[in-house]
Amino acid sequence: QVQLVESGGGLVQAGGSLRLSCAASGGTFSSKIMGWFRQAPGEEREAVAAISRSGSNIDYADSVKDRFTISGDNAKNTVYLQIDTLKLEDTAVYYCAASGGMWFPRRKDRQYDYWGRGTQVTVSS
Repeated sequence: QVQLVESGGGLVQAGGSLRLSCAASGGTFSSKIMGWFRQAPGEEREAVAAISRSGSNIDYADSVKDRFTISGDNAKNTVYLQIDTLKLEDTAVYYCAASGGMWFPRRKDRQYDYWGRGTQVTVSS
């Protein structure tokens, strides 16, 4: 079983930056692909970024690729999501997800096996 714990969320002014972290434990084989999703109030959960454990494969949603950066530190079993130039519409709960298997861009909930509980990001004007 893989456990995922997100951190780094908070209240930030528009234009600011945040770095979210996702610490994984319990099974490196089952966390070969790590993804970040977000869910705004009243909206469906959407994929924002994914990265392979090697770091050689990265995928971004078109809506965020200019402002979001995903990265990983295998020594710490941690994946990061850097969010720059925050916008009001970035307000959401951000979830970390993990999956085993071969790399391909995974943008659907069902393509991941493990989930964290989420961290709230609130952007104020």
